[in-house]
Amino acid sequence: MTDIERLSLEYLPVILFLGLGTLLSLLFILGAAILAPNRPDPEKNSAYECGFNAFDDARMKFDVRFYLVAILFIIFDLEVAFLFPWAVSLGTIGVFGFWSMVIFLAVLTIGFIYEWRRGALEWQ
Repeated sequence: MTDIERLSLEYLPVILFLGLGTLLSLLFILGAAILAPNRPDPEKNSAYECGFNAFDDARMKFDVRFYLVAILFIIFDLEVAFLFPWAVSLGTIGVFGFWSMVIFLAVLTIGFIYEWRRGALEWQ
C-alpha cells in the first residue's frame, strides 16, 4: 500500500463526514425553501428590533442607548465566556485562581451597578 492510498484511507471518514454534512445542509435549505409558506404582509416586512424604518436615510440620528445596551451585552457575554473555563479548571488553579475570578466578578459587578445608577438600563 502506497503512502497516498494509506493517507486517503485515513482521511476517508473526514471526507465522508464533510460530504454528508454538506448534503444534509443543502437538503434542509432546499426543503425549507420549497415547503415553507411564504405569505409576506406589511407587519412581517416592517422594521424589526431596531426602532426605525429600514429604508430611511442612513445619516439619521438615533439614540445612543442602542450602543449602551450592545456594549453591556458584550461585557456580560464575555463574562460568561470566561466563567466556563474557570469553572472547569477550578480544581487545578487553586485558591489564587478562585480569588482572581472573585476580583474579576467584583469589578464587573461594580461596573454594572454604576451603569444601573446612571440610568443606562432605563428605556423611556
